[in-house]
Amino acid sequence: MARAYRCHGGQTPAHRGAGQGGIDPMIGHLRRRLRHIASKTRSLGARVALVYIGLLVMVMVMAVTITVASSGISVFAHRAAERDLASNARVFERIIASRQQQMADAGAVVARDFGFREAFATGDRATVASALASLRERTGAREATVVLLDGDVIHSAGMRQVNGDAILSALDSGEDRGVAMLDGELALASAVPIELPDLAGWLVLFNTLGPADLAELARLSAVEVRGTVLDRAGMTPAMAALPLAKIDMVEGASGSELVHVSALKSLEAGLEPRLMLSHSLTTALQGFRQLQLVLALIALAGAIAGAWVSIRMAHGIARPLRLLAAAARKYGGGAVAKVEVEGSTEVRSLARSFNSMVDAVEERERRITHASLHDSLTGLPNRRFFLEKLDRAIVRQCSENRTLVAFVDVDDFKAINDTMGHPTGDALLRNVAQALQDRFPEAMVARFGGDEFGLLITGLDNSADCATIARSIDAVLNREVTVDGRPFVLSASFGIAIGPQDADDADALLKCADLALYRAKSDGKGTFHFFEPELDEEASRRRRMEIDLRRAIREGEFELYFQPLYSLSEERVKGFEALMRWPHPEHGMISPTDFIPIAEESGMIIQLGEWAIREACSLAASWPGDLSVAVNISPRQLMADGLTSCVVQALASSGLPASRLELEITESVFIGNVERTLKLLHSIQSLGVRVALDDFGTGYSSLSYLRSFPFDKLKIDQSFVRALAEGGSAHAIVRAITTLADALGIETLAEGVEDVADLEALRREGCDMIQGYLISRPVCSGDVAALLHSLTSSSAHRVRAAG
Repeated sequence: MARAYRCHGGQTPAHRGAGQGGIDPMIGHLRRRLRHIASKTRSLGARVALVYIGLLVMVMVMAVTITVASSGISVFAHRAAERDLASNARVFERIIASRQQQMADAGAVVARDFGFREAFATGDRATVASALASLRERTGAREATVVLLDGDVIHSAGMRQVNGDAILSALDSGEDRGVAMLDGELALASAVPIELPDLAGWLVLFNTLGPADLAELARLSAVEVRGTVLDRAGMTPAMAALPLAKIDMVEGASGSELVHVSALKSLEAGLEPRLMLSHSLTTALQGFRQLQLVLALIALAGAIAGAWVSIRMAHGIARPLRLLAAAARKYGGGAVAKVEVEGSTEVRSLARSFNSMVDAVEERERRITHASLHDSLTGLPNRRFFLEKLDRAIVRQCSENRTLVAFVDVDDFKAINDTMGHPTGDALLRNVAQALQDRFPEAMVARFGGDEFGLLITGLDNSADCATIARSIDAVLNREVTVDGRPFVLSASFGIAIGPQDADDADALLKCADLALYRAKSDGKGTFHFFEPELDEEASRRRRMEIDLRRAIREGEFELYFQPLYSLSEERVKGFEALMRWPHPEHGMISPTDFIPIAEESGMIIQLGEWAIREACSLAASWPGDLSVAVNISPRQLMADGLTSCVVQALASSGLPASRLELEITESVFIGNVERTLKLLHSIQSLGVRVALDDFGTGYSSLSYLRSFPFDKLKIDQSFVRALAEGGSAHAIVRAITTLADALGIETLAEGVEDVADLEALRREGCDMIQGYLISRPVCSGDVAALLHSLTSSSAHRVRAAG
């Protein structure tokens, strides 16, 4: 695996080389001059001796030579200043673009946040404004707003001067970042779409571009540069006429200045922002005055000292210049090279200047590169750096060299920030970052922004067990941690995609991991999921249903309906079965056959089942007499821990006697760990709770289950009841079940009884109880009392009369 992926490993040569574009012309020019000097080194001694001997009779010629050299130095200095200014212009533009990207990334997290989109969709401006204020404070932005499609603007606090119509016009033309007016001042702006799922508005962040901000950027420059951002309409005619992305010379208050004007993107119609950088030419030339004076002194000393000085100079100049030329060639090739400071005064000065240039360029490049490729909070690589590494990994990947990408999201991070404060949230993010680095030291760990992280593992062969890696990630992310001295249960979900089997390019592979994360979130928090292609309409429908189910659980949309359980021997209602109903606010009453399977698969059935037990006990406690309540238990509830404690708590909080609670299970619970299931059922029955076997005879029924566990009731499936009218073997099957149950001391109940003929047939076959539309359809909890009164006064009499 590539160790260069580690976040504290420093920049790679590729990044250093990429950042040197602004100084390459200067280095190349210096390298060419030094190469020329080196090529002449061998004959330099003799030529210098002849020149300095000739100085005695060639004073006038030397004066002309010095004048020409001085003029050449001035030209060189002028061109060097132009190159420095052009280089810094590119640095300024890169940093501005990086800041706009950071604002866009921060805004995208909020724009995709479910709570924010729900508040926006419902027109809850107060909540939207609060979210914008939180985003503004967290990112340090000057303002955060929402621009609606009609040009209206929602502000984070107070009333800011923002031209929503002008910004909307720019957004409609395809721009999503640039410069806009905020309170009459130019400001950086980044916009991200708000989709529900169609475009419903834009979230726009603003940051200032005042003198203090530009001065801060100027401090990163190796030369003194003054920066200004202006609207073209506010510039003088002379400045407005300057060509873009070109360097021109103008006369300023302190003398001649080099000026570079570049166009910035506009996020407001009618606005033409310009970035103007200026550098004093007088200041740029000042550093070369000493060299001109040194040349003059050398000429005078040469005229006086003669041949002796020439011989000494021949040796003193040749060796340092060779070293300097070699160092320039190495540095031009990307290696960090310095020279020893030795030789004559001029050569030592040149060597010191060269070494200082190398140090300054390396430090500036390191700071700029690190800032553009790393996250400031955790020190991890950012999304851009992650994608660069992923691009290189994709090129090398094959079936024997796979790439694993994990997309991590910390669960409920917004709630953590809201309840425990942003410092605690930041500390938690640093904890997650360090834990992932410690567990996967040779992988690349990156922070994408907000509470999202990425993990890149390369070089996986066919023998590598990706499931084991996933479990290792899960162990790191879902555990108890200590944050600021307080224990905290960390919960995170993540999705995994593996290349090349899932995707063969970086963007697609990361998207696959994001989709897998979405599936993991749907399955329940604190879990993970591998990418699986789900493109058909059924998968989309199920995903929408999962989202609605989670919202319904959170908002308490579910209700319990109750269907009476009628005793044939006692001719009265002895209890009710609790049946879950979901009155969807948009789609009306949704059938349990639609949402229960999805709840089972996603794990949300555990929450629903626990709620049903608590709610049923609470409602049944108010019923008269010894009426019982039966609650269906999912196989997933039996596999999970906590069912027994849930039953105990529900009975204790409601005051319902345990004998009045009945739990119904299906035969499918015995497919898995039979011993564990029987142990759990025995523990529940030991509380005094009755246990019934539902849908008996339709699935994986075995007489061994009846021998292993003393069920209190067998529920005969309604398919046998419907078959009674057809004759045949249905009567024999029902008779066999009731006879077996009677021998074992187990009560029997027939489901789906809809007419009197079925009732009479079941009475003849020895069935104890019935349930179905003949007695009553399921009713809401508020109608139970009325139903009991009605059945007591009339229904039971009709049933007896029919008998």
